[in-house]
Amino acid sequence: MKSPEPAQVESQAISDFAKVMQGGASLPARSSGGQPPRINLDQDNIKNSLGQLVLTLVKLLHELLERQGIRRIEAGSLTDDQIERLGLTLMKQAQEIDRLRQEFGLEEDDLNLDLGPLGQLL
Repeated sequence: MKSPEPAQVESQAISDFAKVMQGGASLPARSSGGQPPRINLDQDNIKNSLGQLVLTLVKLLHELLERQGIRRIEAGSLTDDQIERLGLTLMKQAQEIDRLRQEFGLEEDDLNLDLGPLGQLL
């Protein structure tokens, strides 16, 4: 019986991620601009740092939901009512993310983390 060939990685970003996860590469301690990483969980500023981390993840999930919604709309699998509800929900979600971002005193770029060899998060 012939053994299956290993899966081929198509994206350079995916292969970089795999290297990092396997210990073959490490994320740089500083970003390409020479600045420290954007999220710094220090004791003095833990509330904003955790808020930034959580909002970054929420924003990433929001963008994934938007993309999935667009795919479903283009595929024709949603009714007009469902499309309307989806649009309103995503709009309210984006407004809430923006409100929380402002409450934590974060800029829009603060939610776009530099992942080193993987590139920008969003």
